[in-house]
Amino acid sequence: MKLRDSGMPEENYWESLFDIPLVLARLGIDSTTRDVAELGCGYGTFALPVARAIGGKLYTFDIEGIMVRRTLERARQAGIRNIVCRKRDVMEFGFDVPDPVDAVLLFNILHSQQPVRLLRHARATIRPGGTVLVIHWRTNVSTPRGPVLDIRPGPEQIVAWARQVDKLSCKHGVLELPPWHYGLVLQRIDAGSG
Repeated sequence: MKLRDSGMPEENYWESLFDIPLVLARLGIDSTTRDVAELGCGYGTFALPVARAIGGKLYTFDIEGIMVRRTLERARQAGIRNIVCRKRDVMEFGFDVPDPVDAVLLFNILHSQQPVRLLRHARATIRPGGTVLVIHWRTNVSTPRGPVLDIRPGPEQIVAWARQVDKLSCKHGVLELPPWHYGLVLQRIDAGSG
């Protein structure tokens, strides 16, 4: 299912809208992070730097074949070999990764029509103690892109949705990701998983 208001602008412009090193640092994505799953690879904007940063594999998915091809092309050109990139309707069928991962990335995607279902798919994909890492467009400033304000979730809304998902809890407060985004770390809490 293609998400509402999810079209992509030109690649270079899109990539100018993020401070990618800051996002990865604030969300704790580094070499101690093993396997990761990402919904919406797009141009590979986050897929490539995440794959470089982590200690395992990145499983990344998009519903658009052209985005999968672009991400794979860029990974090949950069010599990145730890990316598994596939066309898949994650909203309908879940992530389908071989083993639970340390983290699932839901970047600029929780304005979907079924955000709780998407969070459930993400929680089912992470290991106990793993995290669902969220970024989204801010709601308190005008941003150059992003969904229309009336479907754009604020951090409080996302935390409320997470409360509806068994064993998923907000680990920290809201992370500022200037200039246009905020972030959340949602952790899978199982008995004995810290």
